[in-house]
Amino acid sequence: MNKNDSYTLARIRMVEEQLAARDVTDSRVLEAMRQVPRHLFVPPDLSEEAYLDTPLPIGHRQTISQPYIVALMTELLALHGQETVLEIGTGSGYQAAILAHLSRHVFTIERIPELTESARKILGELGYRNVTVVEGDGSQGLADHAPYHAIVVTAAAPEVPEPLKLQLAGGGRLVLPVGRQHGQILERWIRRGEDFKRERVAPVAFVPLVGEYGWTSDEPAPFWWF
Repeated sequence: MNKNDSYTLARIRMVEEQLAARDVTDSRVLEAMRQVPRHLFVPPDLSEEAYLDTPLPIGHRQTISQPYIVALMTELLALHGQETVLEIGTGSGYQAAILAHLSRHVFTIERIPELTESARKILGELGYRNVTVVEGDGSQGLADHAPYHAIVVTAAAPEVPEPLKLQLAGGGRLVLPVGRQHGQILERWIRRGEDFKRERVAPVAFVPLVGEYGWTSDEPAPFWWF
């Protein structure tokens, strides 16, 4: 068996054992997770661990989320294929690739220049033409292309950034972790006119969202934050 075949089998097992066997039921999300080569979105020395049920470091104090969390957050967006989606926190570009299979266009923002460039490069090499990678402060959103049918934030905010709520279309879904730096609750906000319905989904642990409407630094929080 060659290396590509082994990665394909690992990806199929990941979907069956980590996602479908749990509470991820959206067939389109499961198929996207089968298609995207996660091992190409992690550092080369970690490619053999790419399909394990765990987050992995990607440098610059950032991580690629565990596959289950990626699938769960994606499913919560309830995408049908024609949406414009905003992602905050591009990281390696993996989540953006998943979203690209499920929506019309993905705008994704990354504050770290090196990650912005590497994500843009791998997404381009893999042929994702419906993803636009932007460098900037994701906590401010991306007003130029608003409103968005769905927004996903892959970093933890102390509270929901107001610009993201304003940039969400009517009926749109905003999925993000909210809480302290060492533990948050994954939430979904659904816009109904000027009102929002909040759903609390699950406890999670994400790197901090750094920016004007997030944390001021990604330095580890002091012990008294536990």
